[in-house]
Amino acid sequence: MDFTHLDSIVDDPESITEVVLAAMSKTDDARLKQIIDALVRHAHAFFREVELTDQEFEKGLEFVKAIGQATVDDHNEVVLAADVLGFSTLVTLLNTADRSNRTPGALLGPFYRGHSPEYADGASIVAEGSPGAPLFVRGRVVDTAGTPVEGALVDVWQASPIGLYENQDPDQPDMNLRGRFRTDAQGYFRLRSVRPAGYPVPTHGPVGRLLEKQHRHPYRPAHIHFVVVAQGYETLISQVFADDSEYLGSDVVFGVNRALVGTFSAHDDGKAPAPDVNGPYYTLEYEFVVAEGTPVWPTPPIK
Repeated sequence: MDFTHLDSIVDDPESITEVVLAAMSKTDDARLKQIIDALVRHAHAFFREVELTDQEFEKGLEFVKAIGQATVDDHNEVVLAADVLGFSTLVTLLNTADRSNRTPGALLGPFYRGHSPEYADGASIVAEGSPGAPLFVRGRVVDTAGTPVEGALVDVWQASPIGLYENQDPDQPDMNLRGRFRTDAQGYFRLRSVRPAGYPVPTHGPVGRLLEKQHRHPYRPAHIHFVVVAQGYETLISQVFADDSEYLGSDVVFGVNRALVGTFSAHDDGKAPAPDVNGPYYTLEYEFVVAEGTPVWPTPPIK
């Protein structure tokens, strides 16, 4: 009998971790090896700490399976799970929380879509007949030295005043409240929208059942998503939150950063930037600071 590999036999809970790490030791990709080795060490330590039972392990596997099964073309339950467990925000902070004065990153979220329409400066992203108080946004993109960034492509999307993105709402036209804009020589871009509302994340799947067991509400504060892509700069994925939103201090996905709270100023002076607006309206001004680097386009989690 060949006893050469008896050192790979697992006899107790303490021995398995090193056996698994040894089995993966020939991984050629150094970064992959670092990540998977750390995952195994920490996951094994977690199982030991909580003394996970067979039944609990099976429930955990069922939860992971259910997340995959709930992910379809217009809904990504995997991203949602990462968001409500704080994983997504932690990764964002690890990659954007440095000593420069660049704008903090925020979650891409599960509702980003690629290839939204590109509009002229100042155009409206609101489909005709869509309800909501008008919102006029003037943004600016500068670098960390304060120099305007001309020609940056700014991708914008948001929920409607009833708290639904267009792909969730059969009453909204395709690509409603989504659009891309180019910055001018001074780094400015302008657009017209409607004031967004806070909304609940989808709760029809396993993530919703988890939130219920944790006695957590499913709501996000009102916000607008922005992705800024410019040659020579790192892509900025961020959000700007309404300063008077109800859930600023209890965002279900932990996405609020103080630096990302914008002032949604209310006006009732009849001096709106558009002649067809006679009633109350809102304005938002926000400056985005981007850092030097290589731009990349985010991968849409849905079609």
